[in-house]
Amino acid sequence: MAESPSESTSASATISSPQTQHDFPEIPIEIVSEEEMAILDAALAATRSILPSALRSASPSRVIAGGSPKNIRSITLFSKRKFSAACSDIEESYLHRFRRNQALGVTDLTSTEWCEKQMENVLCFGRRKVNKAMKAGQARHLQLEEEVVKKVRVRVESNEDKWALKLLNSIAGVNQFLFEGRTRELLLLGFVGGQWIVGIIDELRKAYAEESSDSGPILIDTKTRLRDTLPAEPQRRNGRLQLMLYKLLWDTIVKEGFPKESFFDYFSLNRHCVLSQDVRDNIANAGIKAQTLEEIVMYYENTFKMLPTANDQLLLKYEFQKDQSIIAEIRFHHDHEWVMSKYREIIEFWRNERESEYTPEEERWKCRYCQFAKSCPGNPSFEYSPPSSPPREASPPLAS
Repeated sequence: MAESPSESTSASATISSPQTQHDFPEIPIEIVSEEEMAILDAALAATRSILPSALRSASPSRVIAGGSPKNIRSITLFSKRKFSAACSDIEESYLHRFRRNQALGVTDLTSTEWCEKQMENVLCFGRRKVNKAMKAGQARHLQLEEEVVKKVRVRVESNEDKWALKLLNSIAGVNQFLFEGRTRELLLLGFVGGQWIVGIIDELRKAYAEESSDSGPILIDTKTRLRDTLPAEPQRRNGRLQLMLYKLLWDTIVKEGFPKESFFDYFSLNRHCVLSQDVRDNIANAGIKAQTLEEIVMYYENTFKMLPTANDQLLLKYEFQKDQSIIAEIRFHHDHEWVMSKYREIIEFWRNERESEYTPEEERWKCRYCQFAKSCPGNPSFEYSPPSSPPREASPPLAS
């Protein structure tokens, strides 16, 4: 999944009507609200338009809620937010100030691991504009996603509608994996170590017999590169962390379940809210009998109860943007102790339990790609210049 710089979320339902013209599997649907479309427009304005909803019977589809069809990867969990001109109140945690009643995205976590000072400045002064390389990476991920699903539109009328469709997307993605052996852009929402975390798994497929004896699904992430070479080790480490966080999130939901009471309270949702007619129609088309958000949450929880934990083997792919050739496929094993250590360190930053740290000295080459380098004392070539708001420089090659 395209994990830099933003994390987004999605919802989908499976269309149960049979295919008449083509031999395609049943169709997952993804729903995106008008509010979320405004955020996604800014990030994906340069990518091509998706196919209209009239074509949804010809290939797997996803749904955009309200607004006109746009290029999207999935629904974002995050509301559009205004960044303050400076981070002057150090007593209040970043979680409280910037993610109040929101889930932390996996990209929030990996971006923090890349450089805590950069993450701090992003929160305070705003994120950089999307550059050409990032747009190309996002367009490629959209193309990969449309090999499995295509987006159509559904109107939503409340936050309960939005959450119902997001969770419905997860249910449909899991069903697609169970029946077809793979799915893409799978939303995960879970409660890990006392914190709500959301992530989108780029690809999920069943393990081949020759590659693993573990029956759990293999989690895959594809990174696109401007050059046909592997990135530096800190970038590969960041990619490994991303996949391990997805496995951690998946396994937590499977083994520990979904804390419904915390979900409704934290996100300020009415469990008994009767969903809008358009949403209920799409839920019914997915073969699910549900009228309220609480009923959809129960389906989400029960869906993951029947799944195994994710495969200990993870797969990180690097692809050359120019011709989409594979540069390398890196297989590695999940390291639970390492990822939990990293996770705790990152959460300490977000909760303001310690001071943010500069990237290690041996990795200060990252400063060459940082929009805040001129105002950061951690930069080896530091000459103070107050940061602007919002910044305009191109973004660093964290991931694609």
